[in-house]
Amino acid sequence: MAMPLWNEHDESYKEIHEIIVPHLGHIPIGKGDFHRLPRDVRHFIGHWVDILNPRTIYICDGSDDEAHEIISKLEERGTLHKLRKYENNYICRTDPKDVARVESKTYISTEDQYMSVPHVKEGTKGILGQWESPEVLNKDLEERMPGCMTGRTMYVIPFSMGPVGSPLSKIGIELTDSSYVVLSMRIMTRVTSEIWNVIRDHHEFVKCVHSVGCPRPVKWKVINHWPCNPEKTLIAHLPDKRMVISYGSGYGGNSLLGKKCFALRIAGRIAYDEGWMAEHMLIMSVTNPQGVEKFIAAAFPSACGKTNMAMLEPSLPGWKVQVVGDDIAWMRFDKNGVLRGINPERGFFGVAPGTNYKTNPNAMKTLLRNSIMTNIAEGDDGSFFWEGMEKEVDPDLMLTSWLGERFTVKEKGDRKAAHPNSRFCCPAEQCPIIHPKWEDPEGVPISALIFGGRRPEGIPVVMESFDWKHGVMLGASLKSEATAAAEFKGKVIMHDPMAMRPFMGYNFGKYLQHWLDFEDKPDLKLPKIFHVKWFRLDEQGKFVWPGFGENIRAIDWMLRRCDGEDIAEPSPIGLLPKKGSLNLDGINTDWNKMFNLPKDYLLGDIEETRKFLQEQTGTDLPKEILNQLSKQEERIKTMSTK
Repeated sequence: MAMPLWNEHDESYKEIHEIIVPHLGHIPIGKGDFHRLPRDVRHFIGHWVDILNPRTIYICDGSDDEAHEIISKLEERGTLHKLRKYENNYICRTDPKDVARVESKTYISTEDQYMSVPHVKEGTKGILGQWESPEVLNKDLEERMPGCMTGRTMYVIPFSMGPVGSPLSKIGIELTDSSYVVLSMRIMTRVTSEIWNVIRDHHEFVKCVHSVGCPRPVKWKVINHWPCNPEKTLIAHLPDKRMVISYGSGYGGNSLLGKKCFALRIAGRIAYDEGWMAEHMLIMSVTNPQGVEKFIAAAFPSACGKTNMAMLEPSLPGWKVQVVGDDIAWMRFDKNGVLRGINPERGFFGVAPGTNYKTNPNAMKTLLRNSIMTNIAEGDDGSFFWEGMEKEVDPDLMLTSWLGERFTVKEKGDRKAAHPNSRFCCPAEQCPIIHPKWEDPEGVPISALIFGGRRPEGIPVVMESFDWKHGVMLGASLKSEATAAAEFKGKVIMHDPMAMRPFMGYNFGKYLQHWLDFEDKPDLKLPKIFHVKWFRLDEQGKFVWPGFGENIRAIDWMLRRCDGEDIAEPSPIGLLPKKGSLNLDGINTDWNKMFNLPKDYLLGDIEETRKFLQEQTGTDLPKEILNQLSKQEERIKTMSTK
């Protein structure tokens, strides 16, 4: 092509297309009035129509009628199948090669490489984002994008991340040739024609382009009625242009571009430029028996219990938890210096295996209607099934696994009925404990920030940072087991600093400094920072903490600390609960196993963390992080081994 694929707003391009674009020439409009769209939107669509060559254009409005029309077509095609036991629930199975995020094929592209990724140590492979030059990316896109929607419908999805019109929200438009994406984006974001008016008022939107990469006629076998092109998958982010281009995958965050691509990678860069925070965090409210409510934001790596914590059912009487969001938090300090957060999403896109009426009853109640479930198993009675539900269903229930295998629940043995990264996609408003203010345009005030991960040893169940800088260091040191959400295999302990390792949209060193700089603004009321580890094991490999609803006991302690209660004592690694300050009534736990500090392990952990951060962030690593690590190391060296 004569010009880069993403330069549709260059003045020369506008001059060339001023007459051509508004009419689209040979491309019919299947739904909607193209001529009533804002001018910038017409240019965006017109530019990509010229490249992608769709059969028709379908301008979405997010209505129920539109959803019913698309669902009917997908049922006829065999892509969706109704789960007859529920109201408006559908099952979908993908090509087995298209089941997870593809981090290895995800890139950030900027003219300045080190705006995207840190100066990694020579000879080290960077894992905090992958950069590709605009020149190389343009070649990659030119191999893929021209004509890739031939014979298919281009859906135009106007969506808001966050309540429409909120000062904390952002607008996006996704062009896609996947009707599965249309239905899922309708659940996960706010798809509405109101978006056009917001764009007219503010003249900005994040541009998202997605194709499954299967122009018609398709030249290979399509499995499970799921078109994709996994060998050529590419997910490209252009933060300077506020743009995402995705090709080849139809699944999850690879195709629902409002999710990780926009809400974390692109929004993270916007947040850096504008002075706020876009984080991989849940937001929940906790009300104690005295009726005092506080809001918490918590960062856990994928599949480490964010959704379970966000929808926690407290084991202690008199406590109440309500959920604002289970995955992503956008947070900005208001004029009074209070950190306020919104959930930019509208739905839950949760990992299905392990979700049940014990681990997360509120999630189970939420997904009983109006939901799309992908790569799960189906019972012959029209029910859904996945690992973790064995004790909640008839053992003689005959299943059809996500791979089409047939066996009963009791016969399945070690076979996986559902893919480990199978998902449920359901509207958040259906959650029985959704907070009344979950769509408040002003956001909710955040009192505490929590970091945590799934690692087996060495770290206390709960602790508080000494101060903001120490808390940022604790977040930067976060580690967890690899999960099925990405293409990794096995239970390997991986660094996942700030739970953002797969989702960084700009240089991680600049990201850490962005966090540290908030302390230099005296008018800000910084929340306290805590670290939790629900998954600590003892020498016999047994959990030392019961978890689930019992986590309210640790949350109680954290919120009392937010109120200034004298219930913490210093340790070399942070402020730990004073013995007896944690409510353990009615549970069988060993205080020492929960809070003992193994000196050799902690010294090795500090050394390994420093090595990781220096190798992965190089000269971009803020000196204050190294300073905090050194101080912690010295405290550990002088600690008693008793």
